[in-house]
Amino acid sequence: MTSNRPLPDRSSSTSSKNSDNISIANLHQQQRPDTLQNSSSQQSIKSNSWRATSVNFGSKGVRHGSRSGADSEGFSMSRREINEDDARLVYINDPLKTNETFEFSGNSIRTGKYSIFTFLPRNLFEQFHRVAYMYFLIIAILNQLPQLAVFGRGASILPLASVLLVTAIKDAYEDWRRHKSDKIENNQTSSVLINDRFQHKKWKDIQVGEVIKILANETIPCDLVLLSTSDPTGVAYVQTINLDGESNLKTRYAKQETLSRIPEKDIISGLIKCEKPNRNIYGFQANIEIDGKRLSLGPSNIVLRGCVIKNTDWAVGVAVYAGRETKAMLNNSGAPSKRSRLETHMNKEIILLSIFLVGLCTIVSTCAGVWLRRHREDLDLMPFYRKKDYSKQEVENYNFYGLGMEIFFSFLMSVIVFQIMIPISLYISMELVRVGQAYFMIRDDKMFDSTSNKRFQCRALNINEDLGQIKYVFSDKTGTLTENKMEFQFASISGVDYSGEKSEFYGEEQGYSIQVQGQVWRPKVKVQVDRKLLKLSQTRNDTKSSKEIYDFFLALAACNTIVPIVVDTSDPNEKLIDYQGESPDEQALVYAAAAYGFMLIERTSGHIVIDIQGERQRFNVLGMHEFDSDRKRMSVILGYPDTTVKVFVKGADSTMFKVINKTLNVDTLKSTETHLHSYSSIGLRTLVIATRGLTIPEFDQWQSTYEIASTALMGRAGLLRKVAINLENNLSLLGASAIEDRLQQGVPEAIESLRTANMKVWVLTGDKQETAISIGYSSKLLTSEMIQIVINNNSKVSCKKSLEDALIMCRKNDASSVALIIDGTSLVYILDSELEEQLFELSSNCAVVLCCRVAPLQKAGIVALIKNRTDDMTLAIGDGANDVSMIQMADVGVGISGQEGRQAVMASDFAMGQFRFLVPLLLVHGHWNYQRMSYMILYNFYRNALFVLVLFWYVLFTGFTLTTAITEWSSVLYSVIYTAIPTIVIGILDKDLGRKSLMAYPQLYGAGQRQESYNSKLFWVTMADTLWQSVIVFFAPVFAYWKTDIDGSSLGDLWTLAVVFIVNIHLAMDVIRWSWISHASIWGSIFATCVCVVVIDAIPVLPGYWAIFNLARSGLFWICLFGILIVSMIPRFVVKMFMQHCKPSDTQIAREAEKFRNSMVLTRNGGIEEIEMNNPPQR
Repeated sequence: MTSNRPLPDRSSSTSSKNSDNISIANLHQQQRPDTLQNSSSQQSIKSNSWRATSVNFGSKGVRHGSRSGADSEGFSMSRREINEDDARLVYINDPLKTNETFEFSGNSIRTGKYSIFTFLPRNLFEQFHRVAYMYFLIIAILNQLPQLAVFGRGASILPLASVLLVTAIKDAYEDWRRHKSDKIENNQTSSVLINDRFQHKKWKDIQVGEVIKILANETIPCDLVLLSTSDPTGVAYVQTINLDGESNLKTRYAKQETLSRIPEKDIISGLIKCEKPNRNIYGFQANIEIDGKRLSLGPSNIVLRGCVIKNTDWAVGVAVYAGRETKAMLNNSGAPSKRSRLETHMNKEIILLSIFLVGLCTIVSTCAGVWLRRHREDLDLMPFYRKKDYSKQEVENYNFYGLGMEIFFSFLMSVIVFQIMIPISLYISMELVRVGQAYFMIRDDKMFDSTSNKRFQCRALNINEDLGQIKYVFSDKTGTLTENKMEFQFASISGVDYSGEKSEFYGEEQGYSIQVQGQVWRPKVKVQVDRKLLKLSQTRNDTKSSKEIYDFFLALAACNTIVPIVVDTSDPNEKLIDYQGESPDEQALVYAAAAYGFMLIERTSGHIVIDIQGERQRFNVLGMHEFDSDRKRMSVILGYPDTTVKVFVKGADSTMFKVINKTLNVDTLKSTETHLHSYSSIGLRTLVIATRGLTIPEFDQWQSTYEIASTALMGRAGLLRKVAINLENNLSLLGASAIEDRLQQGVPEAIESLRTANMKVWVLTGDKQETAISIGYSSKLLTSEMIQIVINNNSKVSCKKSLEDALIMCRKNDASSVALIIDGTSLVYILDSELEEQLFELSSNCAVVLCCRVAPLQKAGIVALIKNRTDDMTLAIGDGANDVSMIQMADVGVGISGQEGRQAVMASDFAMGQFRFLVPLLLVHGHWNYQRMSYMILYNFYRNALFVLVLFWYVLFTGFTLTTAITEWSSVLYSVIYTAIPTIVIGILDKDLGRKSLMAYPQLYGAGQRQESYNSKLFWVTMADTLWQSVIVFFAPVFAYWKTDIDGSSLGDLWTLAVVFIVNIHLAMDVIRWSWISHASIWGSIFATCVCVVVIDAIPVLPGYWAIFNLARSGLFWICLFGILIVSMIPRFVVKMFMQHCKPSDTQIAREAEKFRNSMVLTRNGGIEEIEMNNPPQR
């Protein structure tokens, strides 16, 4: 394809083959710094690549309202300035000198926690961080003392030992897998320069300062500063999917001064002065001193451990960080540990049970003291208590320590006997149940993303039940509610709107293509084009409009960091150009430029080649300032083949209009602003494009200031930002672009379901207000009936006034009809100030809150605003690194594994592929998890308290001597075999409602928000029922066998069987969904108990030999056993039936509807008519 368009100001444009030596550098080379060489192929990109997506890693005292947003204080080391004293010195190809003063970390990694020698002490130390474990350890130690030995010494240790052993085996297996993985990685090999030859060396032996050669498709063993590559311009392509999940290739560059060195032939030496190791994978500050020159190094010059070299034959670099000091390993800490709300409440009940236990022990010890004092005259000869030993000639006292000590010993023995009041098995049961719940969440096909072929991920097992109590949902927009797959839609150029009718759009069957060496190259992604604009872009004339269209699309093709990758197709004569980059917006703009005839076909460190309407042109990239969250724009300096220089800038309209020369064309400016508003109002993402020419003195001034700023170790980021700001001014407006980011499938329905479930959904986005509002309407977050309160202010005083006016308006209207829309500028003055309280009051009274133009830390500040002032559970969901602080701040963090990498996923508690999966996650699994775990905790308290109370009544009837009728082995096995398995099985499998009901009636989710399944009232009711059952269990056999000669062991067996039967029947009464596993666990536990009791009584050396066989022969035993079951369950059965029929909850109503579906009226669409629910109480 050729064109005859004349370009007077570019008359010297030639093909890339003939323009190698034409650049602005040729104008007067002697005036240029050494870094600007003769050939444009030797130009290096000058980039200030501080990114807005950096993450706050555990900083303290960060101001959420900071203006600087993502660049504010509290970010990682590479965001802060470093001084000479803090710098790390790396001597190139001299590891001995490098490690002489400070021995840096070796490259061996170790993700395993234990070694053979440290496993036992360290694992036990970690396990005993649980207070309950310490409690049972003390109990076991006390039972070893002769004065306090109630149970056998071995039996008393068994429960704790069992729990510790199971956990230790699990930890050992997990750590063995980590060690195995470490061994495989540490024993990989790379080529290291040793004695002027590259030799294979194991990763674990690599040292900082060594020169390493990486071949294509090899993984990088440590963090390297590039010295040279196979590409003559020093570019290397790396894939960072192992680091951040992004599959797109990134470009990294070697400095020109080191590029020509051949390691095997030339002596490579120099000094790198870099910052200390830190976790910021997007930041790097350093200088390199080589051949007497001092050059700056930035993020574009370093390749990180775990990345893979692609489309590059080889790359050579010097190790600057190794092993645990690499950025990959520093980011390998996982998500922060969170504690579930239910477990926090459970601990309060455990404290109450502990107080109750102390009360029981106090009663027993006090009564024992009274009894001893009352019978002090008879103690010498009293059976079962003989104080005197008359077996010898000299009468001696048995171990009698005096009244005071006997009371004290009675107290300690009571603690030993009643120890299971605190359920040790509860902790391990909770862990097992959470593992089972996580398995079913992961295997749920309703949360499987077929697009990315990814299943749901459960990254934090300890907060599964919190999913059933969420009140606030904080969501990002781009990539979370939308697909983050950008598609170019409209353009405004020179004040003309190219957003024609649909009929004016057409998609060429093959699209734009070029001929290269007899092959057809075309863009991988097709873009619909505006017919009128396409014709204008193909027309060559000298009009101002034509030139501005030319510059507009040139800016789209050049002002980015996109890497064109040529990929093969099934047709050998056809190739596809795949534009890879870190930003979907940039990809969409470059594909759009290609569709209009401006096809980017080559990018190196110093130049780009663009095919413009069939004519290949090469432009020198003389400098680049990448996007940052302060400037909110990006700029590139291009050297034309005719030696003219221009800077192209693109960015958000809020910052671009501040640097545009408004006197140049007022009409164009006004028209563009109108077009931007119309684009935003329909939910499109907009960017403003501008340019200006640079004179030689202006370019010289920029270059000299850039060199000074880029080589500074102190204040580099700020200096580079000032250089960019000085460059990006007095611009001429070219136009604006509009990109569509479509809503994900099912988002409107998902938001509607969440709001029906009485959850408040807030959207926190960095987009424009108009775009956010439009997405709000399309997602059904906003409705036309809602009153919108908009707060856009630039001062603290005006913010205060707006908040006061908004509160007055909000009080006059129904809260369900009010929506608050606030921007990041206003939040600067509100967050971390006295105005926070007013914002909280206002937002609490609004149905919807939309925050636009917010920085990452402001997102976290909004979450903290609610989290710190209410007891309501919060959930944050996002897909990018700018959402990490919000995700970590919320009670529950959910990451979307989308287009922006895996930073959000790595910081999250749960991860999934689509926003709509949040509905089954919360309404179904969240409801089930909360209901199951709540019941399991209460049931564990109940079953243990019942056993303890039976023992307590027995102590009161045996002179407070702390003897037990129940054998020590039955006491030990009670929580391990007799009753443990059914609890775990029901906690994993039981469902109070089916999936269809929970999805059809989102208001059923309110049970968790109102804490209906676990609260103080239920706890005390359960304890009252436990008290009643214990009275029946103990006193029924006592009265039945009152005047018989039955021994204590026989009564103990009866009590054991009765308690086990009751707690299992109690559980069976509450099971909603029976399965064969449920039947097997409950009835199997009863059977196992009977077998164990028989076996224990059949062992001659144990107390109570043959007791159960003698007892079971009489009919009275069976009457007692079944009579106890019936009488003890009557109150529970009556109360349960009364509540279910007279005061049913929403869950019970829906359950009845499930049972009797034939009485429900089915609509023609197959749906179910609305079930009348109870009105939930206002909170």
